[in-house]
Amino acid sequence: MQEQINHFLDTLDLSKNTLDAYRYGLQRFVSIVGEGAPLNAETFETFLSEIKDYSPSTKQIWRSAVLGLYTFCKSGDLAEIQGIIRHYSRRQPKRIVNFNREAVEQVIEYCSRLSGDLPALRDRAFVLTLADTGLRISEACALKRGDIDWLEARAIIIGKGDKQAVIRFSERAIQSLREYHVACASIEPNTRMPLKSQPVFCRHDIRASKKIKPISASGMWTAIKGDPKQGIKGRIEEAGVDRSLVRVHDFRHYFVTITYLAKRDIKLSQELARHSSIDTTNRYTHFGGEADVAYDEIFNKRK
Repeated sequence: MQEQINHFLDTLDLSKNTLDAYRYGLQRFVSIVGEGAPLNAETFETFLSEIKDYSPSTKQIWRSAVLGLYTFCKSGDLAEIQGIIRHYSRRQPKRIVNFNREAVEQVIEYCSRLSGDLPALRDRAFVLTLADTGLRISEACALKRGDIDWLEARAIIIGKGDKQAVIRFSERAIQSLREYHVACASIEPNTRMPLKSQPVFCRHDIRASKKIKPISASGMWTAIKGDPKQGIKGRIEEAGVDRSLVRVHDFRHYFVTITYLAKRDIKLSQELARHSSIDTTNRYTHFGGEADVAYDEIFNKRK
């Protein structure tokens, strides 16, 4: 199936971010249904059922990627698949954001203390970047060194929907990136790749050898989340947290929550999170709201 996926992706004329999202979605498809699974309606429904709790935007792009693969491979079940898609695509109201903040903060704290080899320095910089910028995992993996204005601690990226956006980096994120890149100088000291074109986050696996290669979203997902099937323990488990309690996207949830709690300014949080609709940002306003204050005064601060 991997060969079919590669051929399919090679035919697409999409932005790099979208192509990375497609590739990651197809890798998740294979991990869910199995490498040898037939491309039929039953397999497609199994995949949709497994990802039903993901965000609508994630489900949509992964579904499009898999449907494109089915079409490319001339699956005979497309009519039945369209019916399955309609069933699983029934519009649901936007749900209140709910994530385990304590678990996320435990992972951030653990990763902030990582040191030693290149994977450790990379993963520290990556987690701090996600937590303090609100970048999506695919956006972070697409960063080039030349994208970052190191003096101003910001970057201009092409994000979701091919929209330009300004990303701001915290001091700890910038410092961790600098330390990681100093260590990266030993990978390929005589490379002809211009420094500005080099990826911010690189692969450090055996197959990458001593070459400077960007790491994919799925590669970083595995580094942080782990892969029990391959016996790979991720940073989440190393931090003493059950891997089921933290999703990689929760670092973005954490970022939006922290910005809202700090200023109580929904428009500012919308801008920093790069949400196209304020309805999306409103899903975070239940954190520390007036109802919480009132409840605390009634039940916890009575004389």
